[in-house]
Amino acid sequence: MSVRILHCSDNIKNYNTCIEKQICGFSNRGQNVGDIVYLAVKIKKQSVCGARCRLSSITDENPWDDGVDYANRMRATNFEFCKPFSLSFLADIGGPYWGLKYVQGSKPIKDQNVIDQLNYHFNQNRTGDAPTFDVPAAPVTTEQNNPVEEDDSEEIVSDPIIAEEIKELNPDLKMDIMGTFQAIQFVNESDKINGLETLVNENFYSLFTFFQEENTVLVPENRKFMIDGVYKEDGSIIPGIRSIPDALLIKFDPNMMDCPLQVNLIEYECYGQKKNTASIKSGYLNSTIIPQLMRFAAGFSIITDRETRRKTVDNWIEKFMDYIARAENSSLEAKMVRWVKELNPKLNERAIYSEIEKLLRKAFETNIRVLLIIDELSREQKATIKNIINAFKLENGCIGFDGYVVSLVQRINIMDKSAQYALTVQS
Repeated sequence: MSVRILHCSDNIKNYNTCIEKQICGFSNRGQNVGDIVYLAVKIKKQSVCGARCRLSSITDENPWDDGVDYANRMRATNFEFCKPFSLSFLADIGGPYWGLKYVQGSKPIKDQNVIDQLNYHFNQNRTGDAPTFDVPAAPVTTEQNNPVEEDDSEEIVSDPIIAEEIKELNPDLKMDIMGTFQAIQFVNESDKINGLETLVNENFYSLFTFFQEENTVLVPENRKFMIDGVYKEDGSIIPGIRSIPDALLIKFDPNMMDCPLQVNLIEYECYGQKKNTASIKSGYLNSTIIPQLMRFAAGFSIITDRETRRKTVDNWIEKFMDYIARAENSSLEAKMVRWVKELNPKLNERAIYSEIEKLLRKAFETNIRVLLIIDELSREQKATIKNIINAFKLENGCIGFDGYVVSLVQRINIMDKSAQYALTVQS
């Protein structure tokens, strides 16, 4: 177990979201279940802490507007709150660069005196109410003592003389590089050796660590689940053309009691070696990828008539249940049985499979997300697609969207297998 400070910079909205959604987002990895996290935010040029929590499980949920910056997201429990107190007392312990020592990167704090002082100040200001802040801010309650803002760290380390001094004082600040790699292209999406879909399916859980294998069922068989018809903007259907996701991922989250299952429709796309100019990529995105994702969303949205949706859902549930019932997939079936028992331990054996179908049906009606896994996608393109997909409504909300960029790299040199970082070069 480690103690960390998670600083939200001056983004009060992100700070409030961490508390409201009970999720912490980190720009790097290395956090562990059970770690204690002090939540901080910059208020009127002062870094203040108003809450602490304990990390529980990894999640793929991304409730922040800038969530793409957070490589690791974890659920948090055991929230405690206090009147906001200034963190400037840390300058008395760590000197003028205390932000770099104790805050930058939410690194584990190794100085027991710092841990004790954080605990002391928190307990001195403890309260039962969550101090979420309104813009501009709430007042700081403790005296300000030689404040040094960690948000200035980027400017500090950009000065080569000061940066060298900091490294001498704090050798832990050095970034350890595991190795160097050359970025290369996938051949295409479906190539059996060097295809994006092939390689991602083979390494899915190693790549997307926030999708925990014990809480998900991945069906990588494309052409198994089909949506009949192409949907026009007014919701009407043009029969005869089918839309087919490349994979289906069912996720279980016992924290979401209203609907503990989520249906993820996965689309693999790859510009690869042939779609190699900006104009070709842009044209393919707008003419092929986005319309395909829209067809996925439309097939389950309320813009499609209820009877058509019901038939599609019935068909998908039947095929999914048949898939997990295969002898070679018995572990998947056992996994889903465990999920149902976790939700309702008193449920008898005969009712379990009926309950699985019931939970799946509710997920198809209220909790669907489209996932795009691709080799190139800008933030602006991702935001645009998200807005388009979110426009398709479900019974009690909208269809979700997320996009992930997967790159293929080739090893140049490995220096330190224990390090967390690497450098990649692309021609």
